[in-house]
Order: sequence, then C-alpha cells, then structure tokens
Amino acid sequence: MAASGRRGQNEAMKSTLSAILNVIWLVFGGLWLALGYFAAGIVCCILIITIPFGIASFRIGLYALWPFGRTIVERPRGGGVGATLGNVIWVLVAGIWIAIGHVLTAIPMFLSIIGIPLGIANLKLIPVSLVPLGKEIVPSDAVLPTYRRY
Repeated sequence: MAASGRRGQNEAMKSTLSAILNVIWLVFGGLWLALGYFAAGIVCCILIITIPFGIASFRIGLYALWPFGRTIVERPRGGGVGATLGNVIWVLVAGIWIAIGHVLTAIPMFLSIIGIPLGIANLKLIPVSLVPLGKEIVPSDAVLPTYRRY
C-alpha cells in the first residue's frame, strides 16, 4: 500500500513538473514554433498534393506547443512505401532545414540552467520534424520501456 502511495506521489510530481516546463516552454519559444508549424500546415493543405505534409505539420505544431510529458514513436502498423517516399521528399525539401533550425535555436537555450530542459525539448523535435510521416505522438507514460525492471 505504501508503494502505491509513493507511485501516486511520483506521478503527481511528474505531472506538475511537466506542466511547469510546458508553461516555460510556451513562453520562451513554443508558441512561435507552433505557429510556424501551423502556418506551414495551412500552406501545405492549400497546395492539395501536400496535404499529408500539412496534417503532419499540424501534428508537430501541437507537439511543439506542449512537448513535455509526450514522446514520439513509430506507428505500429508502419507508414508503408508512401510514407517512406514522402519522408524522402520532405527531408530534401524542408526537413533538413527545420532540423538545422531546431539545433540552432537549442544552442542558446542550453546557455542557462533553466534553459537546458528547453534545449533538450527542442532537440527532441528533430526526429519528427526530419521525417514526420509514419510517426505518432503519445503520452510518455504510454510507452513501455525496452528493458525489464526487477
């Protein structure tokens, strides 16, 4: 019974810490980053052939708005040949530039102690911004660890 009480306290602490970091992230860059992804999503949806990229942009924008407490995983059913081809096109046209932008904006965040988690969150956005198709954003506690706890 004591172990479940501690587990509940740990979960509450993680939730509170995630909320605080998300608010700081939102103020110091997350809002502008998300607005950029949303603008790119609108442009992609207007250019009908790029609608899958627009949907991915909206998904990344929501993740960029509130990243702490969530993570990126591969879709269980896979993306298929279309997603692979789309990701190759995305990397060549936009993905590499967005990834470079995330690295360049993470560097100043690492310069202060409070900015280190924000810099890590910015770097955490690189895999999904580089190859967005075939990825899913899920709550961090929904991901099973790949190791066994004893």
